[in-house]
Amino acid sequence: MPELKPTADTPYFTFQFGLLCLSNFLFSTSFNMMIPELPGYITMLGGAEYKGLIIALFTLMAGISRPFSGKLTDTVGRVPVMIFGSLVCVICSLLYPVLTSVAGFLFLRFLHGFSTGFKPTATAAYGADVVHESRRGEALGALSIGYTLGSSAGPMIGSYLVDHFSYNTMFYASSAFALGSVAILYNVKETLKEPKRFALQHLRVNRNEVFEKSAFKPSLINLLLCLSIGCTITIAPDLSEHLGMHNKGMFFAFFTIASLVIRLVASRVSDRYGRVPVLMVSAFVLVISMLILAFAGSVTMMMVGSVIYGLSWGINSPAISAWTVDLCSPENRGKAIASMYIALEAGIGVGALFSAEIYNNQASNFKYAFLAPAFFALVAFFLLIRWNRKITAGRSASPA
Repeated sequence: MPELKPTADTPYFTFQFGLLCLSNFLFSTSFNMMIPELPGYITMLGGAEYKGLIIALFTLMAGISRPFSGKLTDTVGRVPVMIFGSLVCVICSLLYPVLTSVAGFLFLRFLHGFSTGFKPTATAAYGADVVHESRRGEALGALSIGYTLGSSAGPMIGSYLVDHFSYNTMFYASSAFALGSVAILYNVKETLKEPKRFALQHLRVNRNEVFEKSAFKPSLINLLLCLSIGCTITIAPDLSEHLGMHNKGMFFAFFTIASLVIRLVASRVSDRYGRVPVLMVSAFVLVISMLILAFAGSVTMMMVGSVIYGLSWGINSPAISAWTVDLCSPENRGKAIASMYIALEAGIGVGALFSAEIYNNQASNFKYAFLAPAFFALVAFFLLIRWNRKITAGRSASPA
C-alpha cells in the first residue's frame, strides 16, 4: 500500500520525531561543550596564534563534506547519514587526549567537521519528509529545539568539567554524549522512499551535484549572517574572560536559551507571514546584537548582546531551512539543504578566521571584530528588503 503524503492536519510530532529531537540534543551537546574551552586548550598546547583555525578547519571539512552528505541523504537514506555524523563525534572526541600536539589537535578539528557536515543535512531532510509544506517552518523549528538545548547545556557542561576536572574529562564526556545519539538513531524509522544500499559510486559527486541552484538566495543570506557565528564562537570566550566572567559557557547558554524561547513562538511565523519578511526581522536584530557586543564594557551588557543575538537566530533558523526546502524539488531536498549548509559553514569559517585576525589577542580590537559581521548582516537585511519588494510586486501583478 503506497504511503500517503502528509496533509496540513497530519501530526508530525510522533514518538519517532521525539527520538530524533533527543538524538539532536545529545549530538549538539557533544560538540558544543568544547567550543568555549578550545581557545584556552590550544593556548595551553602552545598554539595561541592558531585560535582562528579551531572553527575554520571544522567548518572547512563540514563544507567540503556537504555535497557528499546531500547526495547520500537522497540515495542511501536520512538515518544512515545521521548515524555516520554522530559516530565521527564519538571517535574524534576520544582522540583529542591522544593527539596532544598543536598539529594533531588541528588535524582532529578538521576531521571533526565531518560530523556537522552530515547529521544536520539528513535531519532537516527528515523533518521536511514528515510534514505538509504549510507547517514546514513549524516542524523544522521543533526539530531544531534539540540542537538549541544542546547548544545551551553543552558549553556550561564543558566549562564545568574543565574547571573542576580536566580537558580530557570534557573530551570523554563529549564522546559519551555522541554515543548516546548514535544509540537512539538506531531506533529511528527511515523516511526516504526506496533507499539504496551504500556503494562507493554514491561518493562520486558530479559538478552539477555540488550546489543546488534553487538554494542560491537562502545560501547567500546564510553566508552573510553566519559570519557573525564564526566571530562569536572565536572571540566571545576571550571577551567573557576579559570582562571577568570565568565560566565562558555562560555567554552561549544565554544565547541559546533566548534562541529556544523565541523559537517556540516564532517557528510558525514564517508559515503565516512568509520566509523573507521573517528573515528581514532576524537580520536587523542580528545587527543590533553585534553593535551591543562591539561596545560591551561589562558582563551585563555582553549578556544583553548574547540574548538579542540568540533571538535573531531563533527567528532565523526555522525560516531559512523552510525557505530552502520551499524552493527545491522533493527529490533534491538533501542536496538543497546541503547547499544551504555549505554557505553556513563558509560563513562561520571565514568569520572565525577574519575575526581572529582582527582581534589579534588585543582587547582593544574586540569592537572591530564584532562590527565587521554587523556590516555584512546589514547587507543581508537590504538584500531581503529588495527581494521582498519583488515578491510583493509579483503578487500584486498576479490575477485574483
